[in-house]
Amino acid sequence: MSVTIRTRRAFHALLATALLGCAAVALAQDANPAASGAVAASPAPASPASASTAAAAPKAEGGIRSQNIFEVKPEASADPNYLNQTNGERNKVQPGNNAPMWRQVSGGITGYSSLPVSEAPEAGNLIQRFVQYPGSRFTNAGEAWRQVRNSWIIPYGAALLFVTLLALAIFHFTRGPIRLHGAETGRKIERFTPFERATHWSNALAFVTLALSGIVMAFGKFFLLPVLGSALFGWLAYMLKTVHNFVGPLFVVTTLFMIFTFIRSNWPRAEDLSWLRHGGGLFGGKEPASHRFNAGEKAVFWGGVLLLGSIVIGSGLFLDKLLPGFVYTRGEMQIAHMVHAVATLLMMAMILGHIYIGTLGMTGAYKAMREGYVDETWAREHHRLWYDDIEAGKIPAQRSAPPDASDPARPVTAQGTSA
Repeated sequence: MSVTIRTRRAFHALLATALLGCAAVALAQDANPAASGAVAASPAPASPASASTAAAAPKAEGGIRSQNIFEVKPEASADPNYLNQTNGERNKVQPGNNAPMWRQVSGGITGYSSLPVSEAPEAGNLIQRFVQYPGSRFTNAGEAWRQVRNSWIIPYGAALLFVTLLALAIFHFTRGPIRLHGAETGRKIERFTPFERATHWSNALAFVTLALSGIVMAFGKFFLLPVLGSALFGWLAYMLKTVHNFVGPLFVVTTLFMIFTFIRSNWPRAEDLSWLRHGGGLFGGKEPASHRFNAGEKAVFWGGVLLLGSIVIGSGLFLDKLLPGFVYTRGEMQIAHMVHAVATLLMMAMILGHIYIGTLGMTGAYKAMREGYVDETWAREHHRLWYDDIEAGKIPAQRSAPPDASDPARPVTAQGTSA
């Protein structure tokens, strides 16, 4: 019995000794990070005079700690010698906060990212490379785009629209609308079929919606934000942006219909040069002879609808990421935005002139697109060659089926009287 008690006591003593030994080893490792496997800088040789001071001073914590940078105390910048640290010294306490690392970041160096390129093509690039867009300094692409937009597109685009409206207003109040010189005969000629009018008005509605929403998004902060306030203007801009994105595809479809519907009548002819030389008769004198569409209308069609419209549509579809085969990086989107903005402003300025002539600038023009018919006198004075072909029987005066038997449009005989 006594042997068993002595055995138990010896076992308990050995266990207590082992536990005390483990605790001592753990305390020693905490007191000496190098012993626990942590990387520590070799201490610099110290003079005997400073040895006692160093021994009395508390030891600073070393190594990179895996913590939130906002929770690390004290901050690395609290060091009085912070501004004089070398990149190597700073990398010990603030990894990544050194000049070589940020030179690579600002230089467009691509780092590693586990995200797929198809979903995040620039996940490894924090800052874009240095470029120089037309009108910008040589700087990173994001700042270069901002400089072009804020220093060129916005101010000069606003000036272009303002000057266009001002010129049209001056012309209207000095020259007045273009009126008929002869009396109307009461006999009508069909100028636009119902399909042509539907195509034109659907395209016009889409264009006006896109233009107004684009103006608010581009210039609204200058004239609407001070009036509406940030909250209401923010909701308005967001709503118009959504409308802009949804109406865009409608504009694409209607523009294609416009091109295929009116391209034949807008084909250049020899008499267009004479019309251009005389300025269309807008500044005095008789209006030069033209066919169904004059050179001014053809310029709007080829330059505004076809050329600028194609650029606006292509860049708009690219900004909506609807074109296949592109990666859609920030740089590509910036270029597409600048092209879209410039082409849109030029197209808007050109269409403003077209809208003026089609409404206030020429008597009977708006009625022709609204109802589809013009008087013989209107056709003879504004589009003499077109009227001559109708008079000669080359073109029917009524191209679509009349809505009823009492339709006013009737073929025109060689003598210009109704049949």
